[in-house]
Amino acid sequence: MTKHGQATIPKRFREKLGIDAPGTVLFRETEDGAVVVEHIRSPSEMRGFASRGESTTDTPATELLREKREEDREARELASRERSDGSP
Repeated sequence: MTKHGQATIPKRFREKLGIDAPGTVLFRETEDGAVVVEHIRSPSEMRGFASRGESTTDTPATELLREKREEDREARELASRERSDGSP
């Protein structure tokens, strides 16, 4: 970890996640406290994504985003409560 908050991800994990340099990832904490690293795709990687015809859901993207934001908000609130309660 650098003083700027940048972390080095080992090559085998970058390859597994499909992360090229420079790349962006999201560190997310699960309900059980595990840290998950997710590859964040660049706009150029997402180009044409919606037109591929390989939709896995009929739910509109705005609803999916709303649900994800709610999940993230709840996770942040839980983590905040745990920190203020002194829980690990």
